[in-house]
Amino acid sequence: MDAVLMCGGRGTRLDRGEKPLFEIAGEPMVDRVLDAVTESRIDTVHAVTSPHVPETTAHLGGRVPLIEAPGDGYVEDLGAALETVEGPVLTVVADLPLLASEVVDRTLEAHESDSLTVCVPTALKEALGVSAETTRAHGGRECSPTGLNVVGGDAETIRVSYDARLAVNVNHPGDAELAEVLARGP
Repeated sequence: MDAVLMCGGRGTRLDRGEKPLFEIAGEPMVDRVLDAVTESRIDTVHAVTSPHVPETTAHLGGRVPLIEAPGDGYVEDLGAALETVEGPVLTVVADLPLLASEVVDRTLEAHESDSLTVCVPTALKEALGVSAETTRAHGGRECSPTGLNVVGGDAETIRVSYDARLAVNVNHPGDAELAEVLARGP
């Protein structure tokens, strides 16, 4: 299976330049996510960029195949990527800096057919003190999508993970502070 690394958004909520290049533990988030995905069982990683991230595009150029999306939003950019890469395809956002290859592999193992959305309990995000931008009800509880998915067919399966590494999407300065602490470890 191939993967698309979504890194073309403006990152206005973080307000620290190009979001994929924001450093956690001395390394750009996009590099941390790219390492996790390339160390997994994924065949090829494609980076989805846009006109909003010229420095990120230059940073990734020559390292992975690039897909230039219009930069009109996540859904539109993902649509452009899916026109290029044959599905099913793993999708992952560049602001998930604690992602690890074993988490990607567990997601691939959980995928059976159609589409898979990986969520964490919103209560986990709240306990960690990180933002929960989007929530949805599942199994009688509130969950938050992580930005790690498999896009396949029309039907969707939701997988709830309790892995705190998936709960930390860096959207705000406070999220970045926690990611920095967790990335550096004890």
